Amino acid sequence: MKTFRDLLIWQKAMKLVTLCYEVSKKFPKEEQYGLTNQIRRCSVSIPSNISEGYGRGSGNEFNRFLKIALGSLFEFQTQIEIALNLNYISSEEFNIIYEDSRELERMLTAFIKTLNLTS
Repeated sequence: MKTFRDLLIWQKAMKLVTLCYEVSKKFPKEEQYGLTNQIRRCSVSIPSNISEGYGRGSGNEFNRFLKIALGSLFEFQTQIEIALNLNYISSEEFNIIYEDSRELERMLTAFIKTLNLTS
């Protein structure tokens, strides 16, 4: 692995950000500084924390930032469900985004466990 870009968790997180931006474009204009902004910020936080942790050069720091990324992912899952409850997204859109986020959750959790075993 040469860079954080080689990490599948980072690649998956980047795809989730792109999907989030595409879906949140349709949110009502009055949500621009509310849910739209918040959901985008936490989605961006996921791959950002993965890459920042990788760049710290320490297993303990990487582990800490992966856990922060996982927390942002849980925040994202909550906010996407709020968007569903408010009818900003369809059930179909929610299912796609939520399943993608759950896959990333499983990948991140497994990766964190692997790091904990090797440190």
